[in-house]
Amino acid sequence: MMRSGALEASEALAEREALRLRLQAAGGGLDAHGWLSGDEGHDRQERPAALTPAAVLLGLVARPGGPQVILTQRTAHLRDHAGQISLPGGRIEPEDDGPAAAALREALEEIGLDPAKVELLGGLRPYDTITGFRIHPIVGWIEPPVELRPDPFEVADVFEVPLSFTLDPANHRRDSYERNGQLRHFYVLPYRERYIWGATAGILVNFARLLTD
Repeated sequence: MMRSGALEASEALAEREALRLRLQAAGGGLDAHGWLSGDEGHDRQERPAALTPAAVLLGLVARPGGPQVILTQRTAHLRDHAGQISLPGGRIEPEDDGPAAAALREALEEIGLDPAKVELLGGLRPYDTITGFRIHPIVGWIEPPVELRPDPFEVADVFEVPLSFTLDPANHRRDSYERNGQLRHFYVLPYRERYIWGATAGILVNFARLLTD
């Protein structure tokens, strides 16, 4: 058991450093042909002229079977993206020292994640939403044990999805809906009973393309 635990710790360390190096080498993004810069199928005039800066934490928990991505289900009464599955995050406030600080603050406020538990590995290029946000994804590594205290006003549920699931292109499915007489397409990552779509799915697809490019 001790040898197994040491082996798992060594593998987790190697995976963490590989992720850090990949993010540094890519400079946070891919070439234009492989990158989703924002919500698909929306005319530029539909987007607000000024986008609100926001940040999310793409938190990877070092579990024995491989890293897991922390996701939340937002409560149904929220003004923005009510009921949707999201990465912990929100608006970048004037007092935040950049996107990383905002992502850590929001993760603390939303799910009670101690910022001291998060080792920052890097960031991805921003993702623009039709709802008027420019989201800066921040990648962080989290060693267990992890104690979370979700805010019941904002968060209906907190759960984890295997990183291996999000990296598999077979799980990057396409769906669509009609808006203003135009068919809109977007990515979906259906995981068990969860329907991960919108900006969260787009960011996870970007992350997968970055790591497997």
